[in-house]
Amino acid sequence: MSETECLDKSEMENSLETIALTIFLSIIIIMTVFGNLLVMVALCKDRHLRKKKTNYFIVSLAFADLLVALVVMPFAAIELTTGQWGYGEIFCLVRTSLDVLLTTASILHLCCIALDRYYAICCQPLVYRNKMTPVRVAVMLSGCWLIPTFISFLPIMQSWNAIGIEDIERRALTGGSNDTSCVFLVNQPYALICSAVAFYVPLALMVLAYQRIYVTAMTHVRQIETLQRAGSHYHLRTTMANSRMRVETKAAKTLAVIMGCFCLCWAPFFITNVVDPFIHYSVPWQLWTAWLWLGYINSGLNPFLYAFLNRAFRRAFLVILCCDDERYARQGSCSYRQTHRACSAASVNGTSMFSHTVICGGWCHYFSSSLL
Repeated sequence: MSETECLDKSEMENSLETIALTIFLSIIIIMTVFGNLLVMVALCKDRHLRKKKTNYFIVSLAFADLLVALVVMPFAAIELTTGQWGYGEIFCLVRTSLDVLLTTASILHLCCIALDRYYAICCQPLVYRNKMTPVRVAVMLSGCWLIPTFISFLPIMQSWNAIGIEDIERRALTGGSNDTSCVFLVNQPYALICSAVAFYVPLALMVLAYQRIYVTAMTHVRQIETLQRAGSHYHLRTTMANSRMRVETKAAKTLAVIMGCFCLCWAPFFITNVVDPFIHYSVPWQLWTAWLWLGYINSGLNPFLYAFLNRAFRRAFLVILCCDDERYARQGSCSYRQTHRACSAASVNGTSMFSHTVICGGWCHYFSSSLL
C-alpha cells in the first residue's frame, strides 16, 4: 500500500471517528434539552405540581441543566470535534465561567433537594412546614444561583485561577501551534476552594441527608414487619402495611440510584481537578475531556432521576406528550384520591395504630407524589 493510500485511509478513519463523535455528542445534548424542557413545561401546565415546594427545586434544577445543554455543551462539542477554539480569548473566559456557574448551580440544587426531602421525611410535619417556608425556599434557590458566581465569573474573569501558573497556561492555550484552544487550568488554592464549594461540601450534605432518609425508611419497614408478625384483625391495615413496605423499599433503592449516579458522574472530574495541580498538570487532556462530559451527562440524567421517577410529573408528561389528553389527568387525580382515602381510613383506630398512623400520615402522602 502506497503512502498516499495510507494517508487517505487514515483521513477516512479520522472522518468516521469525528462523525461518530458528533452524533454521540448531539444525542447527549438533544436528550438533555428535551428532558429538562419537558420538566419545566410540566410545572407551567400542571397546577398540582406548583403546589409542592420540592417541585420548585426540581424545576430550577431543570433550568440550570437546560442552560448547560444550550450554552455550555455545544461549544465544548465544537471544540472537541474540530480540535480547536475559534471564538477568541474573552469568549473562552465567558464560556468557562458559564460552565463553572451552571454545573455548580446544578449540583447545589441536588443538595437542596436532598435537604428538602430530609426535612419532609425525617422530621415531623410541623417541623417541615416551619423549615420549608416559601421565603426559605426562595432563599435556598437564590443561593443555588448566587454562590456559584463567587467561584466562576468573579475569579475567572480576574484570572485569579491562573496566579502563579501564567506560563503553563499560556503554553496550554497555544498548544505549541498557531491553533488556539480554550483550556482551563487552575492553581492549587482555586482547585481546592472551587472543588469544595462545587462538589465536596454538597456531597457531604447529600450523603448525610440520604443516609438519615435511608435509616428512617428501614426503620419504618421493620415497624411494618412487626405489625404483620403481631397479626391484625383489620384487612385494610394488613394491605396498607404490605403497600408501605413495597413503597419504602423502593424509596431506599431510589436514593441509592440517585447518589450512585451523582458520584459516578462528578467524582472522577473533581478528584482529577484537585490532584492535577499537585502533579504538575500531567493529566492527559483526553482524560479531562472524558471526565468533563461524564459530568455533563449528569445534567441529562437529572430529569429522569428527579422528575420521571415522580408520579405527579409522569402524569403531567403523559398529558403533554399525548396532546393534553385529559384521561391521564383524571387517572392521576383518581389515584391520588384513592391513596389519600386509604391513608385516612388506616389511621382511625386510636393509639393501638399509632406507629402505623405516623407511617401512613407522613410517608403515604409524600412518597405517593415524590419518590414513586
